[in-house]
This record gives sequence, structure tokens and C-alpha cells, in this order.
Amino acid sequence: MADANAARGLRTARVEFSKRGIEIGRADIRITHGTVHIGGTISIMRGVAIKDLKAEVEMVGKILRQKPDIKNVVIDCRFQG
Repeated sequence: MADANAARGLRTARVEFSKRGIEIGRADIRITHGTVHIGGTISIMRGVAIKDLKAEVEMVGKILRQKPDIKNVVIDCRFQG
């Protein structure tokens, strides 16, 4: 059974990406012992103007590290767009 903190942290991560117009449909986002692992392919949602996708994802990582349920963020993904 999934830990309640892990489920809350995963939901928080997905919300932060969606707020910024980052497409995570082909990404694998997992949380283990408070560490968020982001893998797969991340792209920009249609109609959203993002100049540097990698910088935007790193900004989301910084924001996630400030959340109480998340201790660390590992970004190991491909950027498309």
C-alpha cells in the first residue's frame, strides 16, 4: 500500500508541472522515501510559450524541494521542444 505522504507528494509534483504548461504524459514520475524521480520525455504543452524547457523543469524541482512531503528531486529525463 502506498504511503499517504508519497501519494500527496506525487500529486503535488504533477500539479506543479501542469501549472507551468509542461507536458508530462510521456514522463515517469515516481516518489520513493521522499525523493521524486522524473524520467521519460518531457515536452511543452501546446499553446504555451516556454523559452527554456530545461530551466523551467529545474525551477519546478526547486519548488518541489520546498514542499514538506518531498526531500529531494532527481531529474533524469529527455527534453523535447
